[in-house]
Amino acid sequence: MMRKWITVAAAAVLILTGCGNEKDTAERQKEKKTEKSVEEKVVRDPYQFPLTGKGTKKEAANRAVAVTVNNHPLARPQSGLHKADIVYEVLAEGNVTRFLAIFESQKPEKVGPIRSARDYFIDLAKGYDSLYIAHGYSEEAKKMLTRGDIDSLNGMQYDGTLFKRASFRKAPHNSYITFDNIMKGAKAKGYSMKPAPAPLSFYDKKGAGSISGQDAMKVKVSYGDPSFTSVYQYDENKAKYSRMTDGEEIEDLDSGKPVMIENLFIVEATHSVSDNEGHKDIDLESGGRAYLVQKGKMNEVEWRNAGGRILPFVDGSEAAFVPGRTWISIVPSLGAASLEN
Repeated sequence: MMRKWITVAAAAVLILTGCGNEKDTAERQKEKKTEKSVEEKVVRDPYQFPLTGKGTKKEAANRAVAVTVNNHPLARPQSGLHKADIVYEVLAEGNVTRFLAIFESQKPEKVGPIRSARDYFIDLAKGYDSLYIAHGYSEEAKKMLTRGDIDSLNGMQYDGTLFKRASFRKAPHNSYITFDNIMKGAKAKGYSMKPAPAPLSFYDKKGAGSISGQDAMKVKVSYGDPSFTSVYQYDENKAKYSRMTDGEEIEDLDSGKPVMIENLFIVEATHSVSDNEGHKDIDLESGGRAYLVQKGKMNEVEWRNAGGRILPFVDGSEAAFVPGRTWISIVPSLGAASLEN
């Protein structure tokens, strides 16, 4: 009888051991699958988009497209800004700002409303060798476009053809262009839409996770008129900032998707009025003070014009961006920026 019990006990131990081994084996296989999926992710994304640092399966080849976008209250919400890699916000006349939205990694179906060119928008667009899109121009901008300083498509020549007027808004807040029409216009003008722009500098995952600085969960940027005052709110779960202007969250008109960014770069540049119409001269060459806001932190840095690009520098070296989208607010004084509770 004793032998019988010993035999049963031994069999039970073998069964339990087998179950344990099977469990261990299953867990090891699960771990291997996880490791393999991580490895496959790396293999799937061997390249980076040059202006966002985000992974891509194929090497980026699209020429950048820079568009002057209306920011008048009657032009909100805009179309396409949520897909821009970089957006400059710059004063036009008075305290009214406009955007220069630069697209490379993504192409929205349409962009707008489109507004007129300024010389500094052209200079900023040239920094990325962009095809430049605008509707109208100042006298100085017209001279630059006429002599071919940059490849461009302008609504003054293509109103009603490449550029379409929306019926739900009134001019000058209703000019739009689709990316299909941008490509058609580029082809008709003989503009090459390759190559992609040279890449910016980006943190790797470890570097982005170690950013320190002053807490900046909510940052306000004011241009002197409440209608153009924006607040950037950090979402720790998404590791991105949302943008509210005049108390309203900025969303895409067509999709309803919010504008979310990883980097806010606030640049102090000397502004002056150049004529009786209130057009501005903005010094984008001399460099100066700036704030770089990332990952809920803010640091004072230096800005420099590097080949037409307004970039952050720390101790003489170019600073890195967090992979993702970047908004650059060019202001007359850093006093325009403040931290909110």
